[in-house]
Amino acid sequence: MDEHEEPAGRGGAPQWWRNGPAWWNRWDERERSGRWPWRSTLLLTVFVLAGSNFAAHAQESERTALTPFGRLLLVVASVLPLWRLRYPVVVVFGTAAAAMLYLSAGYPYGPVFLAVALACFSAVVAGHRRAAWAALGMLWAGHVLVAHWLYRWLPPSGDPAASWGAEIVVATWAVAIVAVSELARTRREQWARERAERAQATRRRADEERLRIARELHDVLAHSISVINVQAGVGLALLDTDPEQARTALTTIKAASKEALGEVRQVLDTLRTPGDAPRAPAPGLDRLPELVEQAAGAGLTVEVAGEPPRLAPGTDLAAFRIVQEALTNVVRHSGSRQARVRLDHDGEALRLRIDDDGPATGAEAGGSGNGLAGMRERAAALGGTIEAGPRADGGFRVLAVLPSKVKEEGR
Repeated sequence: MDEHEEPAGRGGAPQWWRNGPAWWNRWDERERSGRWPWRSTLLLTVFVLAGSNFAAHAQESERTALTPFGRLLLVVASVLPLWRLRYPVVVVFGTAAAAMLYLSAGYPYGPVFLAVALACFSAVVAGHRRAAWAALGMLWAGHVLVAHWLYRWLPPSGDPAASWGAEIVVATWAVAIVAVSELARTRREQWARERAERAQATRRRADEERLRIARELHDVLAHSISVINVQAGVGLALLDTDPEQARTALTTIKAASKEALGEVRQVLDTLRTPGDAPRAPAPGLDRLPELVEQAAGAGLTVEVAGEPPRLAPGTDLAAFRIVQEALTNVVRHSGSRQARVRLDHDGEALRLRIDDDGPATGAEAGGSGNGLAGMRERAAALGGTIEAGPRADGGFRVLAVLPSKVKEEGR
């Protein structure tokens, strides 16, 4: 099931609760791109003006009738949120001040508070919590002054003091706005963290896949090209004196190149169609005789002791590649033309030991570049170990210990 189709997350939580609703992600993108939220601002302005007209008719005998100045204050309070993504602090104080002037003039109670609520919400979500709290506190304190002290000198005339029960309602309204805004801010930060973690996990998986493909290509090409290089030298040396032996070398080159092309094509197929089953099974220790035969074609005699056990596909592939790389390094870096491979399996772990008698030729025996690093990465990915280094008698040894059962990730 695709990630976007997943109905529930951990603990049965809906997917939108874990990842954020689509409109919220678009809101984040709009904020990052610096676009203006003019649609929501226009909708808010129309609603505030229409709702205030309706409230003016309903409160005609109690509050002052709307005047052009009152409508101007409503427009200012409603249009200011157009800048809420760029200047949230200015907007939240501006809308609170406009609403305070509107109420002080005795105009009808109405949806002007929605503009303050939207500005407060935007400020808290943007991280300006203290500014939002201060603006709401200012609005509430101003309302208390007007409703319980300044009402004697402010319109409408003859207006009595408000009840403290109404003040409790206003305070509850302010606390509810702050609570909803804080919840939204917390969820937004959590969604941002989870999106960053998912992006990091995706990049990590891509890096791991890239390293895996690089290891596969290195192991396939290094081995095959080493065989081809040796046989090409033999063919050139014997082309005039022993044409039949030169023909045998060319045959070996053809077989090695064909096998290399097949394995490279298999690796590239995983890039073209990720997730599909490979067209050919991955190599394992059951192909050890083929590896010995290829090494023989490169002039290396390999003695194998022990029987290849039945292993998980990943462990089997890693074991095969480790033996392949070790023999390739003997061909390339060792003066010895003999190597020994020993397999020991005790049910818990597979021990691979590859020895040659040296000495090193030109470069350090066993190699010192990507080959040993790739072997160590393969072993470490399975929870195993690799030890590689010269022996006291002048030879070189590679010792790999691979667990038979690999613990699945996340289990």
